[in-house]
Parts: sequence; structure tokens; C-alpha cells
Amino acid sequence: MSGQGESPVRSVEAIHLEDDGAIPNNPKLPLLVYPGAVEVSGADPAARFEKLFAQNGWSGAWRDGIYPFPHYHSTAHEVLGIARGQAKVRFGGERGRVLEVRAGDVVVIPAGVGHQNLGASADLLVVGAYPGGADFDLCRGQADERPRVLDNIARVALPAADPVHGAEGPLLANWKG
Repeated sequence: MSGQGESPVRSVEAIHLEDDGAIPNNPKLPLLVYPGAVEVSGADPAARFEKLFAQNGWSGAWRDGIYPFPHYHSTAHEVLGIARGQAKVRFGGERGRVLEVRAGDVVVIPAGVGHQNLGASADLLVVGAYPGGADFDLCRGQADERPRVLDNIARVALPAADPVHGAEGPLLANWKG
């Protein structure tokens, strides 16, 4: 069920990304894009994302942008809520997909899926969080990471709830173990 402050998701796009040799991506779980998932208004739109994510069990929230270099997390899934501005983000490494994200969008990134800011508006503000406040690492697609990260990605548990819609959300239907 939707929490206060967001509108119903018009659609959720599930994007499967293959290992590109440097960025492993996730062999089982698709990237999920929720366009216009949260109404962004008021003086502090980031607070809406923080509250929504926390009430659905995604914690450890931060406010910032998206790194301009390719990176991924092998020990945790991540949700990004675009509180202000817009950005062109490449997901999945060099052979991945470039998407335009804008205020109100939510992107759920499975462990192992690369992401990189290719350009953003000066006012970009992103809220990120992790299921259960999971600890995350920062990997950059280096060859010496491979054996360790592939094992890590395989061990990351499925979240208990969708970060936007809780127990009834589309994440659970799209991310079947």
C-alpha cells in the first residue's frame, strides 16, 4: 500500500542487465524503475523519500548525488529516490542502459548492478537507502574484485518489502528468489 506523499506508480519497468565483463550486474534480479512514484513538493522533498523508505524497512538513508564513475555494491541492494532535479544515469556498465531520471522517480538497484551519473542538473538531490539498513561496499569493476563480489551478490537476501509500496509492492513480484 502506498504511504503518504506519493502517487500510485504508473508503471514499473524491470530491466535485466547482463554481466559486461567489468560490472557483474545481477544474474537473477532486474533493475526496477518507478517513474513518478513520489510527489515532490514542499521545502524538503527528500524527507518524503526518507519517511517512505523507512516505513517500508529501507534505512541507512543518505542525501547526495550519484557518483560520476561506474560503481556497484556487492553486499546490498539500494534504492534511489530522485528528490530534486534530473540526471542521465547509465545502469549496468559500459554495455548497460542509459536512463533519464527526474524528480519523483524511484530506482531499485539489485546488488551487483552498476550505476554511473553521466550528467545531471545542478540541483540534483538523491535519497538512497538499503533494506534493513544493510552495510554496503563500493566496487568499481576491477578484475581483482570478481571472485569476492560474485559470492557476495549471490548471498544478498531478498528485501522483506518494496521500498515504495511495502509488502504489496511490485518489487516482490519482480524479485522472486
